[in-house]
Amino acid sequence: MIESETILLLLTLLVGATIVLAILTKAGLERIGAPALVGYLVMGFLMRLWNYQGIFTSTAVLEVYSFLAELGIISLLFRVGLESNLAGLLRQLPRAGLILVGNLLFSGILGFLAAYHLLQLALIPSLFIAVALTATSVGISVGLWQEEDALNSPNGELLLDIAEMDDIAAIALMSLLFAIVPFLNGDVEGDFLPALAQTIGPFLLKVFTFGAFCLVFSRYLERPLTRFFESIEPPPDPMLMVAGTGFIIASLAGLLGFSVAVGAFFAGLVFSRDPDAVTFDASFGTLAEFFIPFFFIHIGMTLDPSVLPVSLGLGSVLIVAAVLGKLIGAGVPALLTVGQSSATLLSLSMVPRAEIAMVIMQRGRYLGDWAVSSQVFAAMAMVSVATSLFPPLLLRPLLRQWPQTQEIEP
Repeated sequence: MIESETILLLLTLLVGATIVLAILTKAGLERIGAPALVGYLVMGFLMRLWNYQGIFTSTAVLEVYSFLAELGIISLLFRVGLESNLAGLLRQLPRAGLILVGNLLFSGILGFLAAYHLLQLALIPSLFIAVALTATSVGISVGLWQEEDALNSPNGELLLDIAEMDDIAAIALMSLLFAIVPFLNGDVEGDFLPALAQTIGPFLLKVFTFGAFCLVFSRYLERPLTRFFESIEPPPDPMLMVAGTGFIIASLAGLLGFSVAVGAFFAGLVFSRDPDAVTFDASFGTLAEFFIPFFFIHIGMTLDPSVLPVSLGLGSVLIVAAVLGKLIGAGVPALLTVGQSSATLLSLSMVPRAEIAMVIMQRGRYLGDWAVSSQVFAAMAMVSVATSLFPPLLLRPLLRQWPQTQEIEP
């Protein structure tokens, strides 16, 4: 009993210290214009390196941090869904569609070619890399656009629309990838087309079932439930109850065989159609800021220092593919539609890969080395750090060189 109580107290101390250090890390990096997630990754990796008396690799610590990281993933994807506006995005599709398609196709294909042909990786890890590189962490660039009073400009709104569609597409591709990897790994036997149909069929049925549930919930249950939450308690309790409902929906998605990340995203979409629910996002922000750092810290803790020499070589190639994928994939279509300066700003702003990309890689890592090895995982963590650090250094002077005209409010 004494030993278990001591372990519990040490875990509480460790988690509390992690929260304080994460806040200090975020505050310090924000002062120099660097993204906080880079600090979280480094912080977790330093914990792994220090590993005093094996504490940070002990089963108890890894289980606690893994659980908090899972809540971080749910919080992260729930917020992405909550901030999405499907109706508005569909209206913007004709304007942003060409850039979106070029961005997705080129970044994904270039990532696959770099992994499969240049690095000689297997098919499944190459597919995970390709899907991860389609995503964009636009939040890193948005802060700079806000600082330069450029976010409400036509180009700023176009950037947000493309990035949101980008993340939605990456999440959809992740779901599809998880449906077909058992077939690609040889777990499903038989001829190619019948076996593929056997794999995709149940997946599509699950998608339809879960989508129908979310649609019914959104149309008939979301608004009364939100109003009920508002009637029984003042803010921020209604948002906490909305978040709790989102966690339930995410877990149901996991029980259906989806990733909880996909379920959390759909849960956010369920509430995003209600303007009142979206206004709760400010109070949800505190909860998200509590859990999300643990996702990146846990990634840092799981990086194996012994694979770094190999991962440096892999990461260098993938960084080049990641940067060129967005600069060309988004830049060329944008050049045809909005001009040179706008295309440069938009494509550079799309380069960062962080949250969604690392969610995809972590989900693959959970499957085992045959899907995402420790070397590949560490290489993609390097991609996340590198692509999150250098674009802001270029964006700030470019936004000042090409100031964006704000839209006039009607």
